[in-house]
Amino acid sequence: MKKTAAVVLVLLFAFSMVTPAAAEVKIPAVYIALGDSLAAGQTPASEIDAGYADLIAQELSRNQPVALFSKDLAFPGFTTADVLERIKEEEAQELLAAANIITLSAGANDLLRLVQANPADGSIRFERIQSDFALNKARQNIAAILQELSDAAPNADIYVMGYYFAYPHARESQKAGVDEQLNTLNEILKNESRKAGADFVAVDEAFGLDAVSKVPNPADVHPNIEGYQAMANQFLTQYRNGWVIEEWELPQPNPISFEEILKGQQDESAPAAGEETEAVETPEEEAADIDDGSSAKLLPDLTSGYLALRTRLPII
Repeated sequence: MKKTAAVVLVLLFAFSMVTPAAAEVKIPAVYIALGDSLAAGQTPASEIDAGYADLIAQELSRNQPVALFSKDLAFPGFTTADVLERIKEEEAQELLAAANIITLSAGANDLLRLVQANPADGSIRFERIQSDFALNKARQNIAAILQELSDAAPNADIYVMGYYFAYPHARESQKAGVDEQLNTLNEILKNESRKAGADFVAVDEAFGLDAVSKVPNPADVHPNIEGYQAMANQFLTQYRNGWVIEEWELPQPNPISFEEILKGQQDESAPAAGEETEAVETPEEEAADIDDGSSAKLLPDLTSGYLALRTRLPII
């Protein structure tokens, strides 16, 4: 990680010698995407593929030099508390130190884990008091995250991504309550961004309440590539007016399952011949390690790019 950060700093210095300073465009771009599974690019089929961060990085590279793009700090299931804990780690601090563009998706899991949605009949239930408490805690954590990022990445422009209405397949009569809570979350993100000097990227109007073409699976809240395209374009509107990702620019699907990610991590961590091995937990022991579901249980490996869920959660 230290070697990577050093290389990035050398590239930044080299480009600064030949490129005039720009008020909006960061040259070369060192783009770090962090947060929950939207930042990681989780699909409606519970796989990882190109998400809004990948599309942003693609468009950046089409128009300007890009020294580094990473979504190593984006993990499915992360709440604001998880994000805050992760970015304080030494490896994350080294990665963030070189960043000049950061996007953050955090807050939805604090709220949506309290929502009970039944895809069979389109019903939605949640407890107002619990969700109000969760939103207040998210507000505190977002403020702490933005302060931490300001300290860890002093040269970075920080963009806080808003959230869309995640239940377009629900009954019309039951959408208003959850939409109100998501609007409150977006207001919290917007206000905390303003206070911290970060940019808030609203995406809700690009989806609306009936975006079944962008959130196609009634049993899953994640968008397809069309939804991620809409999110990326909302970011680009603020980063560089006129830049836009057209439909013909969208990459071909190349999903990887959590099982494949897990297997790849296990293969990478497998000891060489003759090395001692650590004891491997049984499935029962792993299950005992999983807590009450407040966040996803992940493998502790920053270098893999994505950390596989040990328990599948129907949340962003």
